[in-house]
Amino acid sequence: MSYNSFGRVLRFSTWGESHGPAIGAVVDGCPPGIALAEEDIQPWLDKRRPGTSRFTTQRREPDAVRILSGVFDGRTTGTPISLMIENVDQRSKDYSEVAKAYRPGHADYAYDAKYGFRDYRGGGRSSARETASRVAAGAVARLVIPGVRIRGWVEAIGGDAIDAARFDDAAIDDNAFFCPDAEAARRWEGAVDAARKAGSSLGAVVACEATGVPAGWGAPLYAKLDSDLAAAMMSINAVKGIEIGDGFAAAALSGEANADPMRPGDGGPTFLANHAGGIAGGISTGQPIRLRVAFKPTSSILTPVATIDRDGAATDIATKGRHDPCVGIRGVPVVEAMMALVLADQMMLHRAQCG
Repeated sequence: MSYNSFGRVLRFSTWGESHGPAIGAVVDGCPPGIALAEEDIQPWLDKRRPGTSRFTTQRREPDAVRILSGVFDGRTTGTPISLMIENVDQRSKDYSEVAKAYRPGHADYAYDAKYGFRDYRGGGRSSARETASRVAAGAVARLVIPGVRIRGWVEAIGGDAIDAARFDDAAIDDNAFFCPDAEAARRWEGAVDAARKAGSSLGAVVACEATGVPAGWGAPLYAKLDSDLAAAMMSINAVKGIEIGDGFAAAALSGEANADPMRPGDGGPTFLANHAGGIAGGISTGQPIRLRVAFKPTSSILTPVATIDRDGAATDIATKGRHDPCVGIRGVPVVEAMMALVLADQMMLHRAQCG
């Protein structure tokens, strides 16, 4: 059985393939009466859109979204919201070699092993093209939680990290890398260019923070806010790891160093640290929710790699076509979208139980 849906109360399902006529999402459970138009969704898709710089895939997709249902007179009706994005720049002929042999690191072999059949055109359902549907759904989720601000950025590319002392929120939208450190962004230009020209690719670390989340969202054990966030982030193509708060670094701390001390404050505690990333016991504390996501290097590369064909014979493969030299760059709006979808769902779960 395949799972193409995510969420409990606010639930979304994505559909379509990389080289099919269109992709899209259906968002169900959205409260009625929320103002929603295509103009509310399009800016987020434009952040993820391919072909916006030489550091991303040169596939030219306008990613123009259409709302097909669930909205009347500019407001949500409480019924399923269907969103569609047409594919207009497919080049399936680039994948003739992929039809014969598996790309190491990609989903080719695993899909064939599971289904005995696969859509090799751009990876079909396993393509990162699917994430445009998530970004569209995430735009709807943002409107469900208007008091929450979600901000993502790239922290490292190819192991070269930003300097936290130079963090500038305004700089994130001023370069092609969603980078808050202008000096790091200039270094990354050379690194990504070099990887692209060499027919290779680089990995990246994406960070994301949500502010304005009140204390109380989430649940113990099986509906933890952090476990839902982990599942959401790990469902994104090319993601191989997630840290919430200090993450793995917390394992090197003592109990007192890892604690988030509290003092009395106006209307609630004042926290003196945020090692937990804004979540304790699976429930939000009211602090900023912080996480980091690791994206592997793009698996579709021009450098020949040892593999096997569908008959099991040894061969090499070099993947032609238009691919991101660093998929983590366009992963930023996808991480933001999944954060929004989880938080909106958890808000509605909290309201359902606690009023």
